[in-house]
Amino acid sequence: MPAPRSTWPPRWCSPARALVAAEDGPLVAELTACGGEWVPLVNATVNPFKLRRGARVLERLIFSEQVDIVHAQSVGGAWIANMAAARMPVRLVTTLLDVPASGLRGYWAGALARGDWVITPSNFAAAPVMARYKIPHERVTIVPRSIDIAAFDPAAVDAARIEALRKAWRIPQTARVLLVPGRVAPWNGQRILPDVARTLLDSGVRGFVFVLAGEHRSYRKYARAIAKEAQVKGVQAFIRFTGHCRDMPAALATADTVVVPAIEPPVLGRVVAQAQAMGRPVVTSDVGILPEHVAAPPEMPEDVRTGWVAKPGDAGDFAHALSEAFALDDAAYRTLAERAALRRIHVLSRERRGRNPRRLQRLADARALADGRARDGSAAKRTESR
Repeated sequence: MPAPRSTWPPRWCSPARALVAAEDGPLVAELTACGGEWVPLVNATVNPFKLRRGARVLERLIFSEQVDIVHAQSVGGAWIANMAAARMPVRLVTTLLDVPASGLRGYWAGALARGDWVITPSNFAAAPVMARYKIPHERVTIVPRSIDIAAFDPAAVDAARIEALRKAWRIPQTARVLLVPGRVAPWNGQRILPDVARTLLDSGVRGFVFVLAGEHRSYRKYARAIAKEAQVKGVQAFIRFTGHCRDMPAALATADTVVVPAIEPPVLGRVVAQAQAMGRPVVTSDVGILPEHVAAPPEMPEDVRTGWVAKPGDAGDFAHALSEAFALDDAAYRTLAERAALRRIHVLSRERRGRNPRRLQRLADARALADGRARDGSAAKRTESR
């Protein structure tokens, strides 16, 4: 198949089109309503014959639409995109969401590591990917998961929503809310909370309530074990099981401090980012991606702190961090909260997040020109194979 013709210079400012080559799904209607174009493509497979057929479909799309960049975000889509890119003068960008798998699954997932550029959501995810697949650092770009900064905006939550939650949670007016968001489950580490509460009380700290705002029926034995331990420690009055909360922005606005005691790395870790966007100090476990959303010593200077990082499963370390948070006066608390809220604009917003892929687009175009493979409408069109 002949390659599209080349011209100079590239049209940097020409409008891009969103061509999404994927199987049918519930988001197709939303895509087309937003002006995107959907192209049917079977890619949720590792069947070699179906992958080759999909590659031929993608090759025709690349040629007919003069596509410059293909962005693959699934294993099947990456195999298809790699086969097409081997025959067509396009640049391939891939997104790796998780740490690399092992065995046969790792072999198939390796296609996502063979892009000209690889996107990962965090340093935690990037390090093992680079080590396993021998990817040089200049080919890896970290694009943090975005959050909805319009919803997670302190100014968007009125006092009535906050008061409604405090009433539903039975929180005394003078008590500080230590919000523990997320399902009550072993990997989320809530088992240490009775010990944390006991340590705080023994050190003279009063006037707080841990609010476990998450579904607690799936792992009932685990939830019962926490409740029993709270009774044994004499801290049952300081721990609330509230169930799933449908209004997380209001829940975070109600909190004085957000506590994330996870003992296993979460896939996304958005709850810490959401709490920071709401201007709430966070005490989080030093596990997985979670600490990347918090500015805290020793990685960051004390004067830019937005939270605390504690050892996973260490009740004493969590209690110490919470004691420091409680010790903040009103002015220091407001300053820390303002620093945390600023991250929602500079790091976590969808608008900010969108600049990194556009930068990759410009880099890909420049690289193509250097290789003598510039084409008409460079950086003007792209397709995504999901």
